[in-house]
Amino acid sequence: MWRIRSSITRLPRAEVPPEVPARIHLDKNENPFDLPHGLKKELCDELSKIPLNRYPPAYPVELEEKIAEHLGLSPENVIVANGSDELIGLSLKVFDGNHVVISSPTFGMYDFFATLEGVKVIDVPLGENFELGDVEAHAEGARAIFICSPNNPTGNAHPRKRIIEVLETGAPVILDEAYVEFARESNIDLVKDYDNLIVLRTFSKAFGLAGARLGYAVASEETADYLRRVIPPFSVNSLSLKAGEFMLEHLDYVRHVIRYILGERGRLYREFKEYSYPSEANFLLMRLDAHNFLLKKGIAVKKLGGRLDGHIRVTIGKKEENDELMSALREFIDLTMN
Repeated sequence: MWRIRSSITRLPRAEVPPEVPARIHLDKNENPFDLPHGLKKELCDELSKIPLNRYPPAYPVELEEKIAEHLGLSPENVIVANGSDELIGLSLKVFDGNHVVISSPTFGMYDFFATLEGVKVIDVPLGENFELGDVEAHAEGARAIFICSPNNPTGNAHPRKRIIEVLETGAPVILDEAYVEFARESNIDLVKDYDNLIVLRTFSKAFGLAGARLGYAVASEETADYLRRVIPPFSVNSLSLKAGEFMLEHLDYVRHVIRYILGERGRLYREFKEYSYPSEANFLLMRLDAHNFLLKKGIAVKKLGGRLDGHIRVTIGKKEENDELMSALREFIDLTMN
């Protein structure tokens, strides 16, 4: 008689943002822009040349080389996988230890993959201003300390000095930089000095390839080599690999979109500064319990709970989408705050 592993029966299903009927979707931190028609046709022409009856490359060396060139690193520092989410779980297979450390409120998949691995989760909540707490107190025996910077859902980036302090404990650190293209600085260069660091990146946000599920990790050559050992061959499909290569060949377009999003983020923040937290990501955290009100207006935003109950996370959209959001939020504030 077959049996389900007891650890699976205790594991909650991963939280997935619900698909809600709305005209404007500002709830998943997606890039609001699909590729313009000309670029998309060019990409489709490239995709049409791929023989779908053949497996993709066993290991995506070509894309890793292009990413390394983009970052000014060696290809041996880069590991490509199916989204940065997959790399969270794979990273936990590399390091040894009996617990992981997270800092809530933060990205929920750290807890999910740790639980899946059967590893105890210790939560050291972020401080009053969403700063890192004393995670070092739990460094001994840690399989990983997760740091999300800029942090989802708060939007703040953690100071480089603070990240180095955590690295100096010697504990494995998984630094999630999914939103770093919208921030003032990256800490990816620290992989040259710390073998205990893995930095996660994604093509889903600034590069606009959320539908391709493509991410990568950056680490020292030694740590990257260990990470490669737990990745099965043929793990990333040919279409996603080509899409990633294509976007790296069109960085001027990517930078244009980033500037646009930053401009709109600033506009939205200035308008609602009284209710918003500063952000270095492509979203704003707002002290407004406006989720249901906005949904009735056809605008979907992320409803938050726990410590952030009564808050919403708003993805930066196109100007016309943001205009509708701003109008609806003004109406909500007039009705509930005045």
